[in-house]
Amino acid sequence: MFGIVRPCSHRLGEQLKTQWMAHLCGLCLALRGDHGQFARIVTNYDGLLISVLTEAQAVERAGGGAAGGWRRTAGPCPLRGMRTASVAQGEGARLAAAVSLVLASAKVRDHVADGDGVLARRPVAVAARRVAASWGRAGERTGAAVGFDTAVLVDAVDRQFGIETLAGPGTSLLTVTEPTETATAAAFAHTAVLAGRPGNAQPLAEAGRLFGRLAHLLDAVEDRAADAAAGAWNPLTATQTPLTEARRLADDALHGIRLALRDVDFADGKLAHLLLAHELGRSVDRAFGTQSCGHPAGHPAQGAFGPPTGPYAPQGPVDPNAPGNPFGGNPYGGEPPRPDKRGFWAGCAVALGLCCTCKACCADEFEGPWSRKKREGWCSSGCDGGCCDCCNCCEACECCECCACDCSC
Repeated sequence: MFGIVRPCSHRLGEQLKTQWMAHLCGLCLALRGDHGQFARIVTNYDGLLISVLTEAQAVERAGGGAAGGWRRTAGPCPLRGMRTASVAQGEGARLAAAVSLVLASAKVRDHVADGDGVLARRPVAVAARRVAASWGRAGERTGAAVGFDTAVLVDAVDRQFGIETLAGPGTSLLTVTEPTETATAAAFAHTAVLAGRPGNAQPLAEAGRLFGRLAHLLDAVEDRAADAAAGAWNPLTATQTPLTEARRLADDALHGIRLALRDVDFADGKLAHLLLAHELGRSVDRAFGTQSCGHPAGHPAQGAFGPPTGPYAPQGPVDPNAPGNPFGGNPYGGEPPRPDKRGFWAGCAVALGLCCTCKACCADEFEGPWSRKKREGWCSSGCDGGCCDCCNCCEACECCECCACDCSC
């Protein structure tokens, strides 16, 4: 499972956690229903935002339920402990599936082009290209079924390759992120069409554009050290953009998303607001190794997304590998070990094993199948850094209209 928006179940609360899981399962089942079991490995946290936004604009909820044909009862699943559940269905879930397939296809082609791991071997590369082509065609069919032209995604991916080839010192980082911004803007805007609220298309396109920028930036920040060790291309390294500038761009994008969401007419926007206005902020802090809480006290300059202070601030004199560092590092000193990423097929095998053993769902923590980074179990109630103690005033955003947080909600 991958994606930058990974909410803690304590922060969601029972009602919003149920809704979030409904969209996650709905995306997974939409992939399986239209494209077979193997397609389920492209399920990702960020893709389900498309389903969340569509339903948030289209239905009125009462007591956490859903009206009309936007939900159905799914049968027992190992990832839910063999329990049935109400899951999202319909055009929102199918659009999320289409976007996930097309972007996964692009990711595989990118790995093949870079010759990552076993993909450097010709027979494996040929097989991977076929899988990527199959996913691309499947995404195009599903997108057409809900009125979305996936050509804008394919074009963005193709332009991305060309931009990365030409990027160098002095190239604006926003030039590199533009194709991702364009693709996510189109997907977000189409949720307004599916929900029958065309007036929302413009602000959602703006929110999607900035979300794409954030996704690209945070991925670059998190992978910078690993890419340097492997000699792989990284936008921050290629454009010689310092982390301070990347953080400024991330904070500006986050602020822009919050402003754009204020112009969206939601039927019930609690979950969408929590994910895009609050959890994105935590994703930024997590990527840059700063505070995990979005509502810290202190000087405004050290607010929700300002520069951190204290002994473990990135600019501080303390060794980040010192014992007790809350943001990672080796507690015994020295350079922390960096596990090598798995190749595409090895990662697929591990992903299937995680699904079959329910470890991805029920374990407190598991190793990402491709990145080998530590991930929190989908249904885990664990938290990082006391994150569940900071937003109680909002009760998981159930009263956003009166919540005194910094997102102008």
